[in-house]
Amino acid sequence: MPYTPDLDRLLTPGARFTDEHGAYVMEAHPVGEIVLPTGRVAGCDPLVCPDAEPFTVELPPGRYPARAWVAVVLRDGAEADRRVAALELMVHDGQATGWEMALVGGQDVSTLEADGYFGYGVDAGTGTLADPVALSALESWDYEQVEDVFIPAQLPEAPVPGLITAVLDEATGANVVTVSSGWGDGCYGTWIGRTADGRVTSFVTDFMVVPEPA
Repeated sequence: MPYTPDLDRLLTPGARFTDEHGAYVMEAHPVGEIVLPTGRVAGCDPLVCPDAEPFTVELPPGRYPARAWVAVVLRDGAEADRRVAALELMVHDGQATGWEMALVGGQDVSTLEADGYFGYGVDAGTGTLADPVALSALESWDYEQVEDVFIPAQLPEAPVPGLITAVLDEATGANVVTVSSGWGDGCYGTWIGRTADGRVTSFVTDFMVVPEPA
């Protein structure tokens, strides 16, 4: 079967995971709203691929709250590190009873090998869920603008590593909310939660920080 993270456990404040390196305790932190003027959602590293194709599942245009799920890494009982384990775009407050992989055009889950998944590549240690309108505006920025806003001399470290929010399209308010992508560069999948009657509850990018259950 394709890879599916245990999001019901991951998205639980206080959830605890352990491995030989220590314990990971989950914290939930609001990171403001994500403005979707078109209702389309793209997941990407906006500093590398702002032209990312949006997912096939769309939402009503609007403003949606978002939160970062941070894994506090404990060693010998003390905080040694903190990493963003997931970024969640919250759509409906109903309980997700199932999760499906977020896909872009042409992707087919049935073609995946065991434990395979579709995701977006990260090469600048940054992830986001954003409307293509905001990402298109970012494409027009020169490097100095990008550096000034998204690559400051000191990135935030706590409570949410790498958290930066910027409005990129003044006409619509479309913005980009970035967080540090877990342990850094890689390929990260996004999943869509649905209620029992099919309503979308959230989009969640899993940065694969916490260990898998034994």
